[in-house]
Amino acid sequence: MEHVEFIDQTIRDGQQSLWGLRMRAHQATPALSNLDRTGFRVIDSTGAGMVTVLLRTFKDDPWAAMDHIVAGMPNTEKRSATRTVAVGGMGFAPDCLVDLWIQLLVRHGIGSIWLFDCSFDMPTMKRVSDVVVAAGGKPVPTVMYGLTSVHDDAFFASKAAEMASWNGVETVELEDAAGVLTVERASTLLPAVVNAVGSMPLELHCHATTGMAPAVYVEGLKAGVRIFHTASRPMANGPSLPATEGLIANLKALGYSHGLDESLLDPVAAHFIATAESLGGTKNGYDLGVPREFLLAPYGHQLPGGMTGSLKSQLAQYGMLDQLDAVLDEIPRVRRDLGEPIMATPFSQFVGIQAVLNVVTGDRYSLVPDEVIQYVLGHFGPLYQAADPAVMDRIMSSPRAKQFVGWVRPQPSLEEIRGTLGRHLSDEELLLRALHSGEEVDAMLAQKPNRIDPRYQSNTVVQHVEQLVAESQSMRSVSVNTPEMSVTLRRNGAA
Repeated sequence: MEHVEFIDQTIRDGQQSLWGLRMRAHQATPALSNLDRTGFRVIDSTGAGMVTVLLRTFKDDPWAAMDHIVAGMPNTEKRSATRTVAVGGMGFAPDCLVDLWIQLLVRHGIGSIWLFDCSFDMPTMKRVSDVVVAAGGKPVPTVMYGLTSVHDDAFFASKAAEMASWNGVETVELEDAAGVLTVERASTLLPAVVNAVGSMPLELHCHATTGMAPAVYVEGLKAGVRIFHTASRPMANGPSLPATEGLIANLKALGYSHGLDESLLDPVAAHFIATAESLGGTKNGYDLGVPREFLLAPYGHQLPGGMTGSLKSQLAQYGMLDQLDAVLDEIPRVRRDLGEPIMATPFSQFVGIQAVLNVVTGDRYSLVPDEVIQYVLGHFGPLYQAADPAVMDRIMSSPRAKQFVGWVRPQPSLEEIRGTLGRHLSDEELLLRALHSGEEVDAMLAQKPNRIDPRYQSNTVVQHVEQLVAESQSMRSVSVNTPEMSVTLRRNGAA
């Protein structure tokens, strides 16, 4: 009986696809022990996007949150992601910050790092893979699948073979972020990639956007794939990944074994159902995954798992939700105009934003973001198909576009960045300040005592106490009460 392993995506890609990365550490806490004891090969646990959301939306310390998650699952290897030329966001980061991000992940207990580059800039991918190895982590280079006229089975297989040859690589991942891999295409693609990586295991990561992913996983079994990415049922399906429970049922029907403790699956599922309900459910953007009927529309726009929800919320924020259908119709046109990029971060965001601008202005490509200009000029990596000539002419007619001809990505050293932001900063705070605004980091540090740097001692409660004591020298004691605890401070010598 052949054995199959699972990589759990419940608290990372599952919640990214369904909750927009808004799962806070304490909301995952009750499930961590059960996830840890279930028997997953790896648990995907965090990422740069989570760092930004925790910091920006909740003023949470993302490093403390990461440490909390890691400590709650001591027996299972944890994973995070990195792009090759950035740490979160859509643009670029200098290599030194990408390297620091990787080093900090490993330092904080994240041992497995999956890395991706939708332009398949292989020298850059290998450089980052080597950085992971040097930091003490395990690199998982990823083949990002896309449905285009220029990326055939041989293309993907050749990239997988090259990745498998790199030092320190133990598995290669194939990811279908848009959920557009069909059973028919999988029947040729997956055997080609499995054959290309040889004896090295292939991980398969497919989103269920079109409803086809569970069937594609069965096709993967036929091709020899033995490691699959899934999520707990409430955090699976829809724009997320197939459910762990569903794949287990199919494995049993097909005669495969697995090492998961099935008794722990229901408690995990029950926790996330209750958590979603406590947060207001769908009306507040905390959806529970529901299996989808087969849909054709995603094969046109190819939006990745969580991006459709983000697009809806952003249009609603600006009172333009009525434009959603027009934007979804425009996205395939923009994708073709730009040379059919693989629709995953950051290229899917480039296409989506340009489609919104085209619809809102009514004048296609009259407004073009810097990142789109940089993309068509090849600054994000090799272009396997050039942009439409007429569109390229329109883009390059702007003075701003001309500034990026011959542009080179800035590569300041880490010491230069420290000199700008502060030589006294910890590595963790330095990275946060390099990638986010100082105001956002300051707000997080003021929210509660910072766990790293003792300089930051105050939050609003402490500030009020300090003010009271300073204003009244005759005050003998101060009491602070919360539902959970009470603290009384007395002056020295006070009775």
